[in-house]
Amino acid sequence: MEKVINTYETLFVVDPTNGDEAVKAVVEKFTALIAENGTIDQINEWGRRRLAYPINDISEGHYVVVTYKSAPEFPAELERLFKINDAIMRTMTLKLDEKVMAKVAAAAAAKAAAAEAAAAEAAAETADAEA
Repeated sequence: MEKVINTYETLFVVDPTNGDEAVKAVVEKFTALIAENGTIDQINEWGRRRLAYPINDISEGHYVVVTYKSAPEFPAELERLFKINDAIMRTMTLKLDEKVMAKVAAAAAAKAAAAEAAAAEAAAETADAEA
């Protein structure tokens, strides 16, 4: 029987009060754990942001979003480990639909192509202006 692999996106908020080194260590710990149990597609560190409301009298958090592929059992274990760790303030894991992911990838590719074309056009205009 074929092994089922799904695409997930996990957002977690790390408590920044312990310092930047502690935040970096927690982020590396959990991204390494995800890499061991699946394949990471993308890691977006949003950095320190103000929370919508204070959590345990803390008004800021370090946001990290990881998109990955793994077996269906892993996200539940990851959530359990997040709950055990005191440095994690909030988490959210979503299962991403493959059709939606294909549309997002196509839109990103189109946006990148448009940006590249605009940059090439700007370079051509600069070269014409210098000549």
